[in-house]
Amino acid sequence: MKVILTQELKGKGGEGDVVDVARGYAVNYLLPRKLAIEATPGNLKQLDARKGNILKREEERIGEARTLAERLEGGRVTIEAKAGEEGRLFGSVTSPMIVDAIAAQLDAEVDRRKVDAHGLIKELGEHTVTVQVYRDIKTEVTVVVVPEGGVVEQAEPTVEEVIAAVEAEEAAEAEAETDEAEAEEASENEEVAE
Repeated sequence: MKVILTQELKGKGGEGDVVDVARGYAVNYLLPRKLAIEATPGNLKQLDARKGNILKREEERIGEARTLAERLEGGRVTIEAKAGEEGRLFGSVTSPMIVDAIAAQLDAEVDRRKVDAHGLIKELGEHTVTVQVYRDIKTEVTVVVVPEGGVVEQAEPTVEEVIAAVEAEEAAEAEAETDEAEAEEASENEEVAE
């Protein structure tokens, strides 16, 4: 049975799309919930007349989704959880917990069904979570899980961080030696001038 969707329907299409679905699905689910209308010739003519408005609303939704994705991109949220000695959690960090943390810390509303934690989060530390903002617009948020009432343990520095620290220290030492040499040279020039 052909129907016209009145709003976004996961796996089927967006507002204004004409899709073919099973008759029972249409009659028992889509039509009573006003998620779709029957694709009669009259309704198809109305759809053609409303196509401009539908496209305008879609552009607005995409614009809002991109703005939200930019706000969330690279964001970090911290969640406290009960944990054992070795960093294993008692339970796990759930999507609703992540959504609540995003709302509180990043001031953004996200649907819990759109959060993909790539499996269960059952350990302390940093975890990357994908948030599907709208259709194919996705972003990643870092979730930092810390022990409840505990102090955040510093992670081992990466090789790049160690190399950068060593190079910065060597550059500072070289600059200090250059400054000392210039100071000695200036004092020798003053002694020669006297």
